[in-house]
Amino acid sequence: MSEYINVSRRTFLKGTAAVAGAALAGGAYEIVHPEGAVAEEAPIEVKNTYCDMCNHVPKCGIAASVKDGKVVRVEARDKYPADPICAKGISSLQELYDPHRITYPMVRTNPKGTGAPEWEPISWDDAYARIASELNRIKEESGPEAVLFYCGDPKEPRGAMQRLATLFGSPTYGTESSTCAAATWICSQLVTGQLTMGSDPTDATASCLVWSLNPAWSQPYRFGDMMKQKERGCKFVVVDPRITPTVTGLADVHLQLRPGTDGALALGFIHVMLRDGLYDKDFVEKWTHGFDELSGYVQEFTPERVEEITWVPAAKLEEAVRIICENAPATLVSSSAGACHATNVGNFQRAVYSIIALTGDLDVAGGLAMGPGLPFDYSASTAAFRLEDMYAEKGLQDIRYDKDDFPVWAHYFKMIQTAHLPELVADGKIRAGVLLGVNSMMWPQTPEYQRAIKDMEFTVAIDYYMRPWTHDLVDMLLPAAMCYERMAPPAIFGRKIFHRDPVVKPMGQCREDWQIILEIGCALGFEEECYGGSVEAALDDMYRGAGIDISLELLREHPEGYEVPGGSKDEKKYETGGLRKDGQPGFNTPTGKIELVSEILKQYGFEGLPVYEEPVHSPVSTPDEAKDYSLVLNSGSRVPYYTHSKLRDLPWLNQFMPDPVVRLHPDDAEARGITDGAQVRVFNQFGEVTMKAEITNLVLPGVVDVFHGWHQADINLLTTRDFDPITGFPPFRSGLCEVERTGKGKITV
Repeated sequence: MSEYINVSRRTFLKGTAAVAGAALAGGAYEIVHPEGAVAEEAPIEVKNTYCDMCNHVPKCGIAASVKDGKVVRVEARDKYPADPICAKGISSLQELYDPHRITYPMVRTNPKGTGAPEWEPISWDDAYARIASELNRIKEESGPEAVLFYCGDPKEPRGAMQRLATLFGSPTYGTESSTCAAATWICSQLVTGQLTMGSDPTDATASCLVWSLNPAWSQPYRFGDMMKQKERGCKFVVVDPRITPTVTGLADVHLQLRPGTDGALALGFIHVMLRDGLYDKDFVEKWTHGFDELSGYVQEFTPERVEEITWVPAAKLEEAVRIICENAPATLVSSSAGACHATNVGNFQRAVYSIIALTGDLDVAGGLAMGPGLPFDYSASTAAFRLEDMYAEKGLQDIRYDKDDFPVWAHYFKMIQTAHLPELVADGKIRAGVLLGVNSMMWPQTPEYQRAIKDMEFTVAIDYYMRPWTHDLVDMLLPAAMCYERMAPPAIFGRKIFHRDPVVKPMGQCREDWQIILEIGCALGFEEECYGGSVEAALDDMYRGAGIDISLELLREHPEGYEVPGGSKDEKKYETGGLRKDGQPGFNTPTGKIELVSEILKQYGFEGLPVYEEPVHSPVSTPDEAKDYSLVLNSGSRVPYYTHSKLRDLPWLNQFMPDPVVRLHPDDAEARGITDGAQVRVFNQFGEVTMKAEITNLVLPGVVDVFHGWHQADINLLTTRDFDPITGFPPFRSGLCEVERTGKGKITV
């Protein structure tokens, strides 16, 4: 395909409403392929699929009109849980037919570190043979744990990749959750015994605490549902350093805090609850552990003290507590990352979950939902592929590289925390890697991880595009199929499962991620265990082994989605044994109770209380440093048109934000002589980038907000490798920096 599909800019802007921030699209989109690409007389067939442009959640439904093997029209899928299509979903067509896609396997012909890479085509068979030879050699010399199996974005192949790693005998399986949702997963389990990121408000919810999430931009379908609950009368408290569309659209009270001080704010919230008796005393007495210790600890976090730390006015904190505690039932909505990118996240996020636990609004209509769901996630799962037993049989937990550095992480996950990848490579512990959707910019101090990728003896990357900042460092690059071209995995909403079949054939020689992984497994000698490379067979085995009486055939018979029977709708299942594997009353924690003081953390030598600590670099912890770098650096915000570092070069989306942007408050800009649109240097002692200034009162004075993911302005160069000891998360949202003007006038594009 020599050029992009044609949709007028006017039509695209009108339909997506992306400039307004909602990024919602209505109606259908007719597209025009280059002349001769589609036979005009060919019939049109409508095929259903889902979009994966938003990091694989929520998998919004797409009805694709296919003509002569090409998609010519897209619209929202009928009778499907997640819609409408947003600007990114429509632009998935431009990604699908992007002429810059990798469409055949390539191997590097000159040694790494000798200049720009030189590439030549390689057949799939020869590629698999070389991969198998290199990985088996390293396995024989250093053990299987010396090979890293990694899934970045897309997340969809995680189940298949973890199966391959486990068959190979390597516990060195990692994912981008090392800097994404896993901190929230850990903290929710430490407190409640259940992995949860909260529960959206329902018709029974009276109030909702939204902590560091901006669904108006990151999940517009979800924001629409929240707006409906707002109109119904649900009260909202929103915690966010910025004034976002979520704040302006939902918040009855906005707690606009200094980035990195969430722990103090959460403890202040609890202080007021306990001081004024605004908690469920009966629930606390019977179902919580460590209440007296927590009660004693929060005494110092008075609203006045919290205001000094967080910059949130004491009166607003008091008002927020009353909204949540006096409007029951209440629920909590937290983010997959958001404020979690801080060195205190392993404690602060536990304090946030303790807030909702103290209300007692757990496992009741309108409160925080609890209970076992289907044995799948967005990529399949360890349980569905029955990997737990295999992992134990091979003794993989004992040979993990991260079990000493991040023991709590290792306690919960059968995937390693990749924070120390540079050290593991430098020490010769990791010598090779199978890297799917890897992006070296996802970690703090990017060059450290680029060096690690380069220094591995052999690396094969699987991706859609060639990205020099990562792929210049690998030995082989394999082309992956995109969402319209893939089968695995399914989309799951509650207990309803939607199977996906490809709607068009893959471009060129591209292959589905699952297929590539399974075929690598076959080449490594696991022909039977990898289903001969068949994605259909793998999916069917996963379904049949899940213990819920489903199969691939059954799901195909239900294109409208199959509702898996069962699932308890009982409330307060903790009273009847519905939450624990042993069937006993209580929660899945060591004490069987909500752990306000964590026994698991104490087991691994940590403080059991959710203690507050200042960010490693802050105006309080490093005042001398703050004299030179006086602005708090908050990076990682999302915008409606991009997902992390993806989609920056799609013209339909790039028109909305063509340049890297840093947001400053007008007071900070005036003090530095910076005008809106000026080119500025954002820097600290660790690194610097050049960006375009946006002057706005949407950010706090003394704080800058930087959108991440720009390879030409990698903000992670300014972030230190000071990892939270509990979760291993980096401090993307709590550093220090300075901004100064570098040029005259505005950037022109």
